[in-house]
Amino acid sequence: MDTFVAPDGTMLAYHRSGVGDPLICLPGGPMQASVYLDDLGGLPALLRLDLRGTGDSAAPADTATYRCDRQVDDVEALRVHLGLESIDLLGHSAGGTLATLYAARHPDRVRRLVLLNPSPRVVGLDIADADRREVAESRRGEDWFPEAFTAFERIWAGQATAAEWGAIAPFSYGRWDAVSQAANAREASLTNGDAAAVYYSAGAIDPAAVRAALAGLGASVLLVAGEYDVGLPPKRAADFAGMFARAELAVAPGAGHFPWLDDPQWLVATLSGFLRQDA
Repeated sequence: MDTFVAPDGTMLAYHRSGVGDPLICLPGGPMQASVYLDDLGGLPALLRLDLRGTGDSAAPADTATYRCDRQVDDVEALRVHLGLESIDLLGHSAGGTLATLYAARHPDRVRRLVLLNPSPRVVGLDIADADRREVAESRRGEDWFPEAFTAFERIWAGQATAAEWGAIAPFSYGRWDAVSQAANAREASLTNGDAAAVYYSAGAIDPAAVRAALAGLGASVLLVAGEYDVGLPPKRAADFAGMFARAELAVAPGAGHFPWLDDPQWLVATLSGFLRQDA
């Protein structure tokens, strides 16, 4: 573990593996400790940032700084701390929001951008229930499907409780096996719930402004979607990728929201190939 100091004085931690310029990874949750990303299936050079108030990073004095747009300054401070003119940046899920906001504000500092199963909220891309239903129904042959799909139908009907949200967890994974169940079980313990409640709070995102900035972004962009990801179904992921000047979409076969658990070899090969391309 290494540390640096954010502009407001908060001590932030990051975890580095491998040698050379790393792929800087921003975790989702929102506000989940970056340890859940591990090494994304075996990437050779990777740096995971623990966002403020999560993992080994300190909590800020001002809790309003948990808002995602306020954390853009933390990412920039990390770049300066590392002495890099430009960075390869990855954001997973809600971390994709932070990565996108950074690219919009600091376009000249991003060499390559990877959005791994990103949240579509940052660009105001609405995912309809019908989009999610189409993906969900493709998994009817799995033994957990009846209970999970019934819970989804209650959510779509506006009858959601905590039990329903828990019951649909299998839809987030390509395989609902022991590995996926263990990852799902530890999610709550890794998440700063108070910080998560602030992350997307009022004023954090201006989707129209973000879309305008992305249209002129010169960096190469890779958007990875899971074939079974109900958070961002592949058809809508294509719409997201189309908002960038230079983006490609890669759909992980048989994968959900965490493709490094479902098919690590595919993910490592896909990301490594992208990172070898000229920026």
